[in-house]
Amino acid sequence: MIEAIGLTSNPRKELPPALDDVSFEARAGRVTALLGGAGAGKTTALRLMLELQQGRGITFFRGWPLHRMAHPSREVGVLLGDVPGHPARTVRGHLRMLCAAAGVPARRADEVLEVVGLVSLRDERLGTLSRGMDRRLGLACALLADPHTLVLDDPADGLTTRERRWLHGALRAHAAQGGTVLLTTPDPKEAARTADHVVTLDRGRLVADQEVADFARTRLRPRVAVRTPHASRFATLLAKEARTAHRSVEVVRESGNRLSVYGSTCADVGDIAYRHGILVHQLADEIGDMGPGIEADPHTVEPRADQGPQPAYGEVAADRGRRRRADAASKAGKGQAAVGDPAAPQAAGERDGAAAHETSAEEPSTQDGDTRPSASSAGDLPDLPPPISVRPAPTPLRPLRYELRRAAGVGTGFVTAGAVLVVSAITAVVLARIGHTSHARLLVAWPQELPLPPAALGAGLLGAISFGDEFRHPALAADRGTVPRRLGLLAAKLLVASVAALALAVLTVGCDIEVLYLVYGRELAEVPTDWLSLSASWIGLVVGCAWAGVLAAGLFRSTTAGLAAVVTVPIVVVPLVQKVVEGPSVRTAAGFPLRLREVLLSQWPFGGERYLAAAARVIGQPVGGALTLSLTALLCAYLFTTLRSRVR
Repeated sequence: MIEAIGLTSNPRKELPPALDDVSFEARAGRVTALLGGAGAGKTTALRLMLELQQGRGITFFRGWPLHRMAHPSREVGVLLGDVPGHPARTVRGHLRMLCAAAGVPARRADEVLEVVGLVSLRDERLGTLSRGMDRRLGLACALLADPHTLVLDDPADGLTTRERRWLHGALRAHAAQGGTVLLTTPDPKEAARTADHVVTLDRGRLVADQEVADFARTRLRPRVAVRTPHASRFATLLAKEARTAHRSVEVVRESGNRLSVYGSTCADVGDIAYRHGILVHQLADEIGDMGPGIEADPHTVEPRADQGPQPAYGEVAADRGRRRRADAASKAGKGQAAVGDPAAPQAAGERDGAAAHETSAEEPSTQDGDTRPSASSAGDLPDLPPPISVRPAPTPLRPLRYELRRAAGVGTGFVTAGAVLVVSAITAVVLARIGHTSHARLLVAWPQELPLPPAALGAGLLGAISFGDEFRHPALAADRGTVPRRLGLLAAKLLVASVAALALAVLTVGCDIEVLYLVYGRELAEVPTDWLSLSASWIGLVVGCAWAGVLAAGLFRSTTAGLAAVVTVPIVVVPLVQKVVEGPSVRTAAGFPLRLREVLLSQWPFGGERYLAAAARVIGQPVGGALTLSLTALLCAYLFTTLRSRVR
């Protein structure tokens, strides 16, 4: 159940707030529609409910606000706008990445793909999906963690008639199993067709909060539904009779042999049909404009809006959901339950038992306009993915799995690494031909004129991309656990960036040595005698650039800013550090490394002081000291912004 209380957005300069003191409820087991035109405040209401926008008011999901939940994605499934994600990522890879972030098994991706009908498109890129397939993928993302509540912003926008029918059936199936569904729509007819409860907004204010029967009776036009094999002739006769009687009657020809007559009654229409000998198969008063525009399936019976909750999605569907959950629970075993903080609600897979529309089903009848669906049509509802067992507690491996799948799911990192190797090899060959470059710099393709070698720039770019993509293609932006402000994810990104930078550093040197040997022979391919200290400095430089890219991109929310911070270190920070160190002073710190060794390093067992001394020498170099200073400043700034966002 959703309880929204006093939702109010922040004022916009001299304009009134987009949402002003809106309160409503969306009950479990029902589909609730948030209705309103453009600018009514529907999307703003959802963003305030999900705590994605600053404002006043509070929203309770089964009794708890979203920020008090240990696993919000397992309680609320969200679809706002298009599916966020990198356009080059595959459908299956995107869902598996979200599985790692939500802490659910990877097999869940295949289960939801089968439910939404995207199994055949699982290897397609997100950027190539049509609008209908994108909506299906969005629903799959929302259902991934088996949430109790679905919050969807105009999910049927741009869909075809068939796709709308499928989507509404899937939402109805979720509600039939005891879940809560809240969706927005600008179309009153769609709200009357699909929802059980309609909340109407206008210019940011609540104007109506009604059951669908009351909504259809007060907000939609009554009509007479007619089915006749002589639909064209009968429509002409009705229009002619209306002109003769000087009455305002509208006749709409719909699919097949169906007519919708507005402004008349069953008695008048039936009298005209009798006087002209027109055979009529159906004649019924209906409240609620269900057409035109939505063509009925010839093998199913369209429900009436004035019937209230539809039994087709009631007891039979709820029993089917309960049986499936019981079977899944028996397979998973006993004793598995959701745990988090004490304030968190039960797992989303454990429904609160509220079955949707506990009513009895009746056989359809064409007499007197009774078009209620039969219980057998409940089998037409789409099957939802089975419930899943919730892992007992968050583990450090969850963000690491997410980061590995994020990095490996797109070819940007591999292309960057390949480009770095090619540029580095060509640069090493050119420098060897020109001469005047030390052997150590030659092996890493680092000319004196460049502030950083290609490998360091590539590592910095990889680090910047790891956080920059989170803001450019925010796969988890609709989730309460927005990725860029989690320290666990920061640690995972730093670890993955370190491994990638280390691999790039080793491959670059190996590739350069091999190319130099092939072109110029063994003389330039020899390993220096002080290779250990040089390797430590080289690895420290490349890994430090990768870390600088990660921290700067996470702090400034941009890949470009992350790479700019990496380049700024040798261009700006190194000269400043050298100027401070070499400037005039009364006393100098000459002999500091030796005294530090005597005080701190002489007591280390197993010769550990040698490694610390090597690290101190690396940091003591101008580039190493400047890079260490920059990393410290970026890390402190990142931690400060993270803590400040949590305090708010």
